[in-house]
Amino acid sequence: MPELPEVETVRGGLEEILQDRSVIKKVRLMRPDIRFKIPVELPRRLAGQIFTGVRRRAKYLLLDTPKVTLLSHLGMTGSWRLAADGTEDKHDHCYIEFEDGRRLAFRDPRRFGIIDLLEPGQEASHPRLKNLGAEPLEDAFNAEYFFAASRKRKIAAKVFIMDQRIVVGIGNIYASETFFRARVRPTRPAGRLTRDECERLVDSSRAILRDAIRAGGSSIRDYRGADGLAGSFQGRHQVYDREGEPCRICRTPIDQKVIGGRSTFWCRRCQK
Repeated sequence: MPELPEVETVRGGLEEILQDRSVIKKVRLMRPDIRFKIPVELPRRLAGQIFTGVRRRAKYLLLDTPKVTLLSHLGMTGSWRLAADGTEDKHDHCYIEFEDGRRLAFRDPRRFGIIDLLEPGQEASHPRLKNLGAEPLEDAFNAEYFFAASRKRKIAAKVFIMDQRIVVGIGNIYASETFFRARVRPTRPAGRLTRDECERLVDSSRAILRDAIRAGGSSIRDYRGADGLAGSFQGRHQVYDREGEPCRICRTPIDQKVIGGRSTFWCRRCQK
């Protein structure tokens, strides 16, 4: 599933595509639902509007117009990209056509994505957004916040940092990489993390996410940005998906264990 760096890369790509503020001519829905039902009024509400900005909240994309916001989640395999006439695909579920002749397509082979409408003033109360935690690249996510939230929590620290109610956007790939950079073992109970370890985890997560954004994200399978290009950060993974391979620092074979239903990777020598 695309994580924060991949979604942020798509956000930046969409912002570049839509910066000329072209008028939306028509929206075509190729099916009534993806993961959930798509609002039937969406084509009517967007027609004649212009996108004034593209934002990200957690792993959600928010495409603003003066009257309504298009809310989108990429799910497992979703993507937004320009699609010329004659390039239709059976996995294209929504087309946004502009007056200048361009066409934006939402493609999602596995149909875990989301397309919804967000009314003005509804962001704080929308059911998909209201329970989201701190943004990891913003000041609200700091060592004191993370330490306080982790007290008395018995779950593994890696599961805790992936809890979207605590901090958003850090999925399986970047959680493993964060714990390696911070030299903290991901199996440790969250409630036993020290203040120093929480500070290292916060700093490491920010550094990892920023590096990944600059690299266009990680393309493990079929992720592509809005420009159709793959990310390159997968070539810099230190532990993720490297079970049995030597640690790049100490040469100890990388361990793997399923924690919280997700494969977790770490170096038993470097991480304590």
